[in-house]
Amino acid sequence: MSRQFPRILFTDSVKQAQSHYGSREMVARMETDGREDAILTWKEMDFIQTRDSFYMASVGDEGWPYVQFRGGPRGFLKVLDDRTLAYADYRGNRQYISVGNVGGDERVCLFLMDYAHKKRIKILARAEVHDAADRPDLAARVVDQGYDATVERVLVYRVEGFDWNCPQHITPRFTDAEIAERSSGATGC
Repeated sequence: MSRQFPRILFTDSVKQAQSHYGSREMVARMETDGREDAILTWKEMDFIQTRDSFYMASVGDEGWPYVQFRGGPRGFLKVLDDRTLAYADYRGNRQYISVGNVGGDERVCLFLMDYAHKKRIKILARAEVHDAADRPDLAARVVDQGYDATVERVLVYRVEGFDWNCPQHITPRFTDAEIAERSSGATGC
């Protein structure tokens, strides 16, 4: 875990809630334990590069939070280096809420799930939106080979902090590919 995660999110009102509910002493260790930096290790990079979806939270000009689901082929969220993630953004519903929110406030939270193995990571980042026509070099680095769509923009995330989350209440869910993989390895009695 990165110490930056609790340093960013444990505001005074959060600390008051932690005190009220009796967890402040326990979670205060998160502010001093772990690594000082927010550099992704092989563990985080591997996890990120094997996801086929994630959720991104942003906040609009009026302070309303917005959560966007992003999905694609496994590995569509690329690790560019140990502090930078990016993905190719293709045409969707054309509302551009997340893109607009990032234009007003670059701070976002990414939430990546592995339901089958009951794992999740939360990533705090600063987002940048680049039109693919203006950054063809960047678009070429994140395009999903074999995906029949035109990259319109690239979203880049500069990691500020991250935290692995407790698996206690994750209900396992499996993709068709995970079910097929598990079924093919099963043996009869």
